[in-house]
Amino acid sequence: MDQDAFRQTYQDINERFCAFEKAILTLQCQCSEAHKFCIAEREGVHCNSDTGQQHCLQLLEVLRTQARFALRASPEEHMNLLPHGKAIRIQVGGLRGLHVALNPGQPAPSSIENVIDLVNRAIKHYGSLKQLPFSLIMQQISAYQSRIRSRRSKRKRP
Repeated sequence: MDQDAFRQTYQDINERFCAFEKAILTLQCQCSEAHKFCIAEREGVHCNSDTGQQHCLQLLEVLRTQARFALRASPEEHMNLLPHGKAIRIQVGGLRGLHVALNPGQPAPSSIENVIDLVNRAIKHYGSLKQLPFSLIMQQISAYQSRIRSRRSKRKRP
């Protein structure tokens, strides 16, 4: 399946996409409102809640704006799609930072158990997603590193 056909099919099937799809598909978080599906040999994540999707999209936009400096993102990157590595750092690091902010004294978890629950708790606790303690959250975004690929040793040819 070519990329354009995949994107069109994905949009047709998944009208309410999950904002944290990359983090869910890399098994670094889960969500009670997320539903995985397959198109050809690829996976996608559907959100079962209109309100939940809106809250997650708002959180992601606020994190993306706040993390621009931490990610060393150019203004062009901020306005366009981010490369996968930076997008995953915002998603996973942002959720870990949110967990740390809501649970002082606890270390950042390796996996987030329920994204929508965490987002709703943050809104209830801080009153708004714009009132989050971004200094704590940015520490987790900056500290997050995705898996480092092992490099195959290059054998010398005789």
